[in-house]
Formats: sequence, C-alpha cells, structure tokens
Amino acid sequence: MAASSHNPFPRSPNPSTRSYDSSSVSSATSPRPQVQLLGNLMSSNARPNTSQTPQPIGIPPMPPATQTGFQPYTPVTATSVMGRDSLPPTESVASTPGLSSAQLSANVSAQKRAYRQRRKDPSCDACRERKVKCDATETASCSECSSRNVKCQFTKETNRRMSSIKQVQDLEKQIERVRRENSNLRRTLSERGEPMDIEVEGADQSPQQLLPELNSEPRRRKRAANLLQDPSRARVAFRNFSKGVLKPPAPYRQPQATLVAFNHPRPPLPSQVTVDRLLNTYYGAAHIMMPILHWPTLQHQVEELYQNTTDLQRVPISWHSMFFAVLAVGSLFSNDPYHDRTVRASEFLEASRSLTDPWNNDFDLDNVRASFLISLALNELNLKSAAWTWLGTAVRSAQDLDLHLEVVGVRSRVEADMRRRVWWAIYTLDRILSMELGRPFMIDDADCDVALPEPFDDHFLHTEGPIRPPNVAPLTHFLHSIINIVRSYSAMRKAFSSPIIEPPRLATFDNYFISCQKMFPEACEANNDSPIAPHMLMPLAYLLSSRLLLHRHNLAPGCPPEARNDAIQQCKITAIETANLLARTNATLTDTATALLVTHIFRSTLFLLLTGCYELATTCLKALKSIDVRRDVVVPCGRFLACFTQILATKQRELLTILPRSTTPGYPPQAVLPDPRAVRDALSKDEELLIYVSADMQASIETSWVWIGAEREAPFTTPLSSIGGGLMHPDNRTGLSSEERKDWRGWDNLIDLTMSLASGTPSPAPNYTPRAQTLPPIKVEQGVNLLGGVPAEVGSSRNSPTAVGTASGSRSTERISIANII
Repeated sequence: MAASSHNPFPRSPNPSTRSYDSSSVSSATSPRPQVQLLGNLMSSNARPNTSQTPQPIGIPPMPPATQTGFQPYTPVTATSVMGRDSLPPTESVASTPGLSSAQLSANVSAQKRAYRQRRKDPSCDACRERKVKCDATETASCSECSSRNVKCQFTKETNRRMSSIKQVQDLEKQIERVRRENSNLRRTLSERGEPMDIEVEGADQSPQQLLPELNSEPRRRKRAANLLQDPSRARVAFRNFSKGVLKPPAPYRQPQATLVAFNHPRPPLPSQVTVDRLLNTYYGAAHIMMPILHWPTLQHQVEELYQNTTDLQRVPISWHSMFFAVLAVGSLFSNDPYHDRTVRASEFLEASRSLTDPWNNDFDLDNVRASFLISLALNELNLKSAAWTWLGTAVRSAQDLDLHLEVVGVRSRVEADMRRRVWWAIYTLDRILSMELGRPFMIDDADCDVALPEPFDDHFLHTEGPIRPPNVAPLTHFLHSIINIVRSYSAMRKAFSSPIIEPPRLATFDNYFISCQKMFPEACEANNDSPIAPHMLMPLAYLLSSRLLLHRHNLAPGCPPEARNDAIQQCKITAIETANLLARTNATLTDTATALLVTHIFRSTLFLLLTGCYELATTCLKALKSIDVRRDVVVPCGRFLACFTQILATKQRELLTILPRSTTPGYPPQAVLPDPRAVRDALSKDEELLIYVSADMQASIETSWVWIGAEREAPFTTPLSSIGGGLMHPDNRTGLSSEERKDWRGWDNLIDLTMSLASGTPSPAPNYTPRAQTLPPIKVEQGVNLLGGVPAEVGSSRNSPTAVGTASGSRSTERISIANII
C-alpha cells in the first residue's frame, strides 16, 4: 500500500471535511498487541492517540447565544464515551489477572458502548462508496484513497451533518487562538511603544488589555517626522502671518500685548492670618491628594501679595482668581462653625468667579487651576451638576494648553511637572464625577500621552531638576496612588456596558485593586490592627469606592440570582473593611472627610444594614454623625438611611411572623425567632430593598430600573422654594427644605433604630455561623423532681436562680418525660 505522502490529492482544508483517526473505526476483533492492552489497563486512556472526534453521545451542550464570556470547550476524545475510557477487547480483559467479576462486567459493558460509539464515526466519500473501512487521520489521507490516488474528502450529507459539531468546536478553537495571538502582539507593540494602525473593538478586548500597568507611562502618540533642513526661516514668517488664522501649540505661543485686558474690580483680600490658616488647611485636605500648586512658589507669591495690598492690579487676574479658589477649598475643610465656613467659602468662590473672563480666548495655567478648584469646591458643596459644568471648562482650557500631551518646549522642570500634575488632577476628577453621576468621560485615554508626575514632593523640585536629601521620603502625597486607581475606570466603564460582569473579569479587576492597595502604607491593609490617621481615609476612599461600584453593577435585575448574591457579598466585604478602617482612626473625621468618603460610607452602610451587620453599620453611622452638616451631602444621606432602615425593620417584622420556625412533632410551637440566616437571605432577595441599596445607580438612565413605567404616571411636581438658591442657602446645596432636613429625627434616632434591628436578629460575628435552631422547651409531667430541685419552666421566671425553691408545691410532683431527656 502506497504511503500517504505520495498522494497527489492532499486532504481538503475545509474544516467540515476533516478526517479522523482510523483507530476510531476499528472493530472489536481487530488484533491488538498484548503490551498495548496492558498499557491501556494501567493508564487512564485507552491509547495514546488523543485525536478529537465528534461524539453524538456525551457531547456537552453548546453555550447559549447570550453568553458574553468565552468558555473553553473540553472535547470528548475518541477513547472516551460519556466520560469513561474505552477498554480493550473482552478476551484481553478476561486474561488479565487481578480483576473481579464486577470489574469485568463493567469493562465489557464500557467496551461495547465504545464499540457502538466508534461505529458512528464518519468515513470519507471513497470508502463509503466502496463500503470499506476508512483509516483517515487528522493530517493524512486514508490508505484506500492513497492507494487509488484519489482525493480523501468528506462531502456526503451524512458525514457533514455528523461533523457539524466538530466543525463548530474547531472554529471556536481557532477564534480563541487568534484572539490570544492578537493579544500577545498588541502587548508586544505596546511595550515597544510602537503605534498600532488597526482598529480594535473594545468588546473584544480583555480586562488585561484595558487595565494599565501600575505607574506605567501612557503610550506616546504620533508626532511629525523631522525635516532634513532647518525650518527656522519658515517659522518666523509663519508666526507672523498666521495671526488670527491659528494659534501655535501652547509651548510656542507668544503673549499678545494688543489684546484688551479683562479689567474687573478686585475683591478685598482677607487678613494674612486668615490666609495662612486657610492655606494650612488646604494643604492638609487637598494638596496631599492633588498637588496642582508648587507650594514654595505659592508661599512666595502670597508674601509678595501682602507686601503691597493697595495696588492689586499688578497681580495677574488669573492668579488672583486661582488664589480665591484655593481659599474657598481651604474654608470648606477648616474647623470654623458650619455657617461661618460655608458663608466664607461661598464668598471666596464668588470672588474667584467674578475674576474669570467668560469670553477669554487665551488661557494660562492659572486659568485651568481656578476652574478646577471651583469644580472641586462645588463638588464638596454637593452641587455636582455645577461642578460637572466647571470641570468641563477646566478640561477644555487644559486641552487648549496641550496639557494632555507631553511637550518638549517647556524650559523649567518645575513648570513641566506642574503641567503634568494639573492634567492628572483634572483627569482624576473627571473619572470620579463621571462614575458618581453615571455620565460619559470628558477625557479619552487614547487622546493623552502626558507622562506621570515626578515622584518628588514640591520641596525637592527645582528649576534644574529634583534634589532630594538623603534619608528623606521623596514623596508624601497620594497623587500617584490615586492615578493608578482611576486609570482603571475606562476598563470598568467598558465592563459596565455589559448586562453582567463575568467572574473572570471581576477577578481581574480585584487583582488590580489589590496591587493598588499595596502602594499604600501597611497600616491601611485590612488585616492590620494599628491605628491610622483620618487623612489616610481620603485617598483610600478612591480604592474602596471603586471596588464597591464594580461589584454593585451585578445588582441589576437582568443578572442571574447567583450573580446578584455574589455582588451583595462582595459589596459587604468592602463595607466591612470600610467600617473596620473607620473604627481604627485615631481622631475624628469632622474636618477631614471629603464628599467622596462620605458617599462611600453611605453606600457601605446600606449593604451592612441589608446583610445584618448592624454593629458595623452603627460604626459607619457614628462616623457620619461626627461629620454631620460639615458636608452638605451628609444630611441627605442620613435621611435616605433613616427611610431605608424603617422599611427594613418593617420587612423584618413581617418575615419573623411568616418564616417557619422549627418544631418538634407532638409539641407546641416554640416561642423563638426564626433562623437569622433565613431572615437575611429573604431580605437580600427583596427587590424593593435592592432598589434602595443600589442608591445612585438609579441616577443614570442606562443603569436605573426604578423609573421603568414612570412615564405612565401623573407628572410629579414640587413647590418651588420661595427663598431662592445660590451658594449661600442650604436648600440649594442639600436639595432639601428645612422641614425635610428635620423630618428624619437625626442621627441618634437612626442609631437607636439600627440597634433595635440588631436585637431582633442579632448580627453574627465574622466567620461565625449561627445555630439553625434552639433546643425545644422542656415538657414537664407530674411525678418526678429532677436533681432534687424544683424544675424550671422555659420562658418563665423559674429559669432564674432566684426562682429555685419558690415554686408552688403543686409543681413538686412534676417529672420530665424520657423523650425530652433524650
């Protein structure tokens, strides 16, 4: 018989005409060496050839069309039927010593099933016409076709139908292999810094491709190629004649002295003592997270400002506006009384706004800083839509200055690093506000290639470069840690576009957040018991909030029940870690908490209440109580929590009367509560409670489900406030009237209500599983006195030690039944 290599007709490349191993169609009486038979019995497979064949019996079902993640398919091999390996012929099995009769019968049965299964393997067209055995393999033609020099192919309708499942499986493997190769190629190009000219759909990208490496520089964008000759002559003429037509890039622009300056009356300056105090507050609250100012330079400029307070026109108006915005942010974190700090911050914000030219066409770095700081202050005042608008101004003016691009024309190292810091601070606030409000990002990662800021504090940054004394920490602010966290938001937003985030993708994000947490001090770890300073919670709020928002996405009604339950448990874990961190703070959060931290504590409290962790929920409530009106978002959060707790208590009481209680046949029902785990499970599946727990997910039209069908209801109108809005009035900042700010009865009432929930169904300690039921009450009968004392009746005063010996004489003749003793 000729070898298959001499066949002039190679195997058809059509996947639907793939051939199979000839051993799969051999009969049971085919001769087989005894060594091979013994090897089959000693190994897990019947023979070493593991070629894949389509099995009509035992093939796993195909994945549903709605499945988002690719699930690798594990094929059933030719030597396996329904997960069992085929065995050698009966004669060989019977001759093998050491096998029992039961094993022999099982082997014979499995062998017969394997033989019938192998008979269903398809043959090529030529072998089917000649009705001979086909021994084609995956890579070679069968011996029959090779000897006749014909093309070995599978085109018969029967064979094509029988191999359709195999064809789909092969295509899936090929697609997965191509995806894996593309992923490796993209990663290689990204590491080399080479641009990719192909368009990649975000749906096909894995989280590993979207999540950046920690502290990695953004990919550089394309730049124009260098000319072979010097364009200095054309540059001079171009700069002159392009005026009014275009503006050169920001590093190459020249100031235009012919423009009319924006002259506005300068607001009066506060006292220097007040300024020094507010600058100190600003440094401890905002600068340690977003150092957009070079602090030694700012201190020097403030000293020069107060040397001559009569001639304020000498100060650039953009710097003056930025200076008042700094004082406004510092006022919000000062230890002044609530009314004084809010009024002062509003006055400084109004002064900064009045010095902003709405028709400005030439921006500088202080214009960008002023818009950013105003947006930051408005966010702390709970005016999020106004903060979103001012942030848009900061983003566009920053892009006008090319802050989103790494430029080489900046002559000072300090100025270059300040440009990077300002841009990354704007990027951070854009990510945070977008995720909080459920709105699209204003900054696209693909448009930016600015480098990360230098890892040095302001005191070590100089014009020529950083200078760091030995044995001194080079970096004390948290900007780099925050940047690593918020850079994952682009991948999170792509994940949120799917109805459900699959567990592998969630695990990828969790591993990334674990890496981010390692960048914080060891005291911030969850398994650490050492106290931490309150200001450490502000950067940690970015990490904890990101984890909770990620897993909370699977609370949507379209997710399976298992995914929703896992989401609740993961959010509970983050909430427990948050409560433990709050308990470890060595000072109050009165003047250090940010709006982001308050909002995260609010979300954590919701999940702790839902899952029955009432003691930890009380810890969060006490933290919110210590902040109270110092952040305008706290009172609305407390009012929401009070409503949720009341509804939760009502549903809990209903469940206590509905859920079954364990009883013993022949005995009356017990006067005990149902299993706390059953109560919590029922509460966690309540759709109304899940709507409340989702909280600000209902603020976006893409993620909300509580408003479905609201268009059919009558329009709901609220009376307008007769006092008005503005920064000064709390109605505008809290969204509540004076009556609504008091109708929830304050924090003490909320804490008492939470403790009453704990008394109804006690919250178990971590890793503690409560008993499913208590022992049944003792049934007493007449005649016997146990241990010579007066028997105590469960549920009566006789259970107490003081009741011994005081029972009536009629109970002295009671005895305990044998059934109860057992």
